[in-house]
Amino acid sequence: MDFLIVLGALAFLMFVAYRGYSVILFAPVAALGAVLLSDPSLVAPMFTGLFMDKMVGFLKLYFPVFLLGAIFGKVIELSGFSKSIVAATIRLFGAGRAMLSIVVVCGLLTYGGVSLFVVVFAVYPFAAELFRQSDIPKRLIPGTIALGAFTFTMDALPGTPQIQNIIPTTFFGTNTWAAPWLGTIGGIFILVVGVAYLDWRRRVALKAGEGYGDPAKLVNEPAEFTGGRLANPLIAILPLVLVGVANKLFTGWIPQIYGESHSFVPAVIGNAAPVVQKISSVTAIWAVEGALLVGILTVIAFAWKPVMTSFAAGTKDAIGGSLLAAMNTASEYGFGAVIAALPGFLVVANALGAIPNPLVNEAITVTALAGITGSASGGMSIALAAMSETFIANANAAGIPMEVLHRVAAMASGGMDTLPHNGAVITLLAVTGLTHRQAYKDIFAITIIKTLAVMVIIGVFYATGIV
Repeated sequence: MDFLIVLGALAFLMFVAYRGYSVILFAPVAALGAVLLSDPSLVAPMFTGLFMDKMVGFLKLYFPVFLLGAIFGKVIELSGFSKSIVAATIRLFGAGRAMLSIVVVCGLLTYGGVSLFVVVFAVYPFAAELFRQSDIPKRLIPGTIALGAFTFTMDALPGTPQIQNIIPTTFFGTNTWAAPWLGTIGGIFILVVGVAYLDWRRRVALKAGEGYGDPAKLVNEPAEFTGGRLANPLIAILPLVLVGVANKLFTGWIPQIYGESHSFVPAVIGNAAPVVQKISSVTAIWAVEGALLVGILTVIAFAWKPVMTSFAAGTKDAIGGSLLAAMNTASEYGFGAVIAALPGFLVVANALGAIPNPLVNEAITVTALAGITGSASGGMSIALAAMSETFIANANAAGIPMEVLHRVAAMASGGMDTLPHNGAVITLLAVTGLTHRQAYKDIFAITIIKTLAVMVIIGVFYATGIV
């Protein structure tokens, strides 16, 4: 019964998300409904002490990233930089390779350390303009961005600085370059199969006579650039490059400037306690925020007139979008925390532990818990915190290097995490102005490809022994 309660809550939330209902409303309903059926006396304490605590904690850390990411995407749009880069891309690759172009841009940004959520906000104006000019259905944009940002550069390619590739290092004593050959093979598999799938979807739509869509019916369409002559493509792409470079530099500089922790005494009446900030826990967040500010200021500096002409109205829309995206994702975060605290979740975790093969056990456990919580990093953290010692013992007994455990866990976390209730998926659909019914099918196909890639690298390891 405990297991069925968890499964029911998950199925309910996926259903309402797919039907287009607000996750901000139904994530707590689903979570607290499960608590009610498990232990009615815990409904209020779980809501205040766990759901709200996790939701507010997420907003405290990440809302500035959502806000600055949305504003960065908006000024890129208002400046005409998106149109300039799209025009150059079409000249370089041709309209038929629009999807591959977006996948490559997303991949470069993600591998450069830019947050997945920021990539969604920053790339959407380019994708919308490129798809519109190439007359590719808009409903294929989410699947294309998901392939570029949520898959091979998130956790497969060795060295990626995304959190999904960092978490395993603390459990297995590895580094982010663990199992480079397996990661590269998995990344190539995802890229090739994913691009082939998306191109097949494009050709089917073309054959059916389906174009980009009716502008009058589409939602969240980037505004047409009316500022006259377009900027040089090299200048237009400069803000994106600077975001990646600044993020890398700030990540190294911030600990050097502030040390391990920093404290200050608020200037208020009375004897206020000092505020102490542990720098290691916020370095990545501060670095991304600083990098986005650099990107925004760069766009404004090179395109002052077109940006400032519509800045007031444009940023209102961007701020509204960032609030919605952040609240959606935070509600999902709270839902995952509550579900992970229920007895039924322990039943799932224990059942998964019965799978005999060490690597298959780890892959299925991590991806299943990521799917249940709706979070790649959250599901992996829970799985490794509870079962990493078992994984390590079984791997040592089978002669499996820790680097392989690292890569399998990282890649598995980004598999079934992108179910309909996933925060990144909901953010992606909100930013693009599409619904689950319109665009989730292609995101789910990418999810299946990503999950298969984990089994591919496990097979390659057992067949060849390469790491």
